[in-house]
Amino acid sequence: MSIWSKRKEFLLEHGALLLRTYNERIGRHLIEPSGDVELDAQRLFEAPFVVLSGGAEAEQILSYGNLTALSLWEMDWETLTQTPSRETAEPVHQAQRAEFLRQVKERGFVDDYSGIRISRMGRRFRIKQATVWNVTDDHGLYLGQAATFSAWEFEPS
Repeated sequence: MSIWSKRKEFLLEHGALLLRTYNERIGRHLIEPSGDVELDAQRLFEAPFVVLSGGAEAEQILSYGNLTALSLWEMDWETLTQTPSRETAEPVHQAQRAEFLRQVKERGFVDDYSGIRISRMGRRFRIKQATVWNVTDDHGLYLGQAATFSAWEFEPS
């Protein structure tokens, strides 16, 4: 059974949330809206660019990764959604990452971020031109953060 089939309700709701908050914060669409919530959520999940989000916990846990994110981080859905987001960066880069996320929380979003990340299997890659934004509910309650990027480069081993 596919991730889409097993998690469809969550993927529909969370996909709509990510699309709405991206549009509100950034002022443009992450994907061109079709008017069909299910189709848009599925297109987001299958997009050829990374979309990743984490919750509002003090030790943020990843809550969503589209197929491109799952592939890049070399994780299945269950592993990704139990991973503290700090573990997507090497220990030497975690303090820098934490400061960056604090700035995003204060400003609402940051565009054009670059940084080194690490996959579950230890592959290092540099993300380029990432947009990171705050995710909020309809009443403005902070729910976490999300990121998207379409450019990355693997570091030499």
